[in-house]
Amino acid sequence: MAQILALVEARLRSALGEPDARAAVTFLGTDRIEVLRFSEGDLVRYATLGMSEHPMTDPTAVVADPLRGPRAELVLTVRAGLAPTDKLLRPLAVLGAAPQVEGLVVAPGASLDVGEPLWEGAPFTSVLVAEPGGLVEDLELDEPMDPVHFLPLLPMTSNEAAWKRVHGAAALQERWLSHGTDLRDPLRSAVPLD
Repeated sequence: MAQILALVEARLRSALGEPDARAAVTFLGTDRIEVLRFSEGDLVRYATLGMSEHPMTDPTAVVADPLRGPRAELVLTVRAGLAPTDKLLRPLAVLGAAPQVEGLVVAPGASLDVGEPLWEGAPFTSVLVAEPGGLVEDLELDEPMDPVHFLPLLPMTSNEAAWKRVHGAAALQERWLSHGTDLRDPLRSAVPLD
């Protein structure tokens, strides 16, 4: 399975360049999750490495299939230098470990909450999982394994997260779009929701 992570890291490097920092977190009873940081101009991208080592399994499944099932890594992009965003390394590793720890299947449209600000002073405690295929292309693996999807994370304020629970992910994304919300701004305020 280490071969999968080597392929995943190679895909991240080909799409985002060389990482300028990395941190590793191990939670009791789980495999290690690394978070890589990539800097590009005024943007900083953080990507998990380790979440895709095993397929995500439906918690109601009687037996976990060691090969089949969705695989993913998480990618979060913010503007550099505006906030202490390097503090989100641990929360991002927590989200990356969630499939192993909580039996979650992370998919587009889902909300993930860490229960505390993503970084010091951040107005965000949760993220919306967006559709893959934009920034980093899916990584095809040998049959019968599913491809690895690189899922963008969009930080949400608590009000946005509550609104999304009622109206859905597509409605929140449409609201962001119609108001020209800069989702990469680590200091942004909530989009108008009335």
